[in-house]
Amino acid sequence: GSTAEDRLAMARLAAAGNPSFSVDDGEVRAPQKSYTVLTLERLRAELGPQRPLVLILGADAFAGLPTWHRWTDLFALAHIAVANRPGYAPHGRRWPATLSPELDAACAGRHTADPAELRHTPAGRVVPFDMTPLAISASLIRDLVRNGHSARYLLPESVLDYIAAHHLYR
Repeated sequence: GSTAEDRLAMARLAAAGNPSFSVDDGEVRAPQKSYTVLTLERLRAELGPQRPLVLILGADAFAGLPTWHRWTDLFALAHIAVANRPGYAPHGRRWPATLSPELDAACAGRHTADPAELRHTPAGRVVPFDMTPLAISASLIRDLVRNGHSARYLLPESVLDYIAAHHLYR
């Protein structure tokens, strides 16, 4: 439904209202296939070895980490914050107890419940956190738009305007 350039433009529009956010276009500009580990290696080289970096993943994506390219290298490049989405480890009751043995072993000694710890080291910790339970997904938004329904209040107005102007997801 949309090109990488369209997704980048929408991310820029969504972040435009918050001066604390910036959007990195490195994956879109990359001449080869992009992997998270390559992006983190590039960011680590640009930002230096001591700056803390945090990769934020949903609990569902985190559970699939062992299928990612060079996934074990991620721990040396960044901390990983695991967002407990609705339906995945609500309030931390199931995570990390439901990790695969391989992921559980990789996380041994890395878990922290205190996000403030991430400020003191550049990488290597894993911290779960609860998200406000909002059942909003990219698939839901694409389905709403595709079927002629409003996605208002689910995205910033500027992003909705972009989707309409570029006839995305129809």
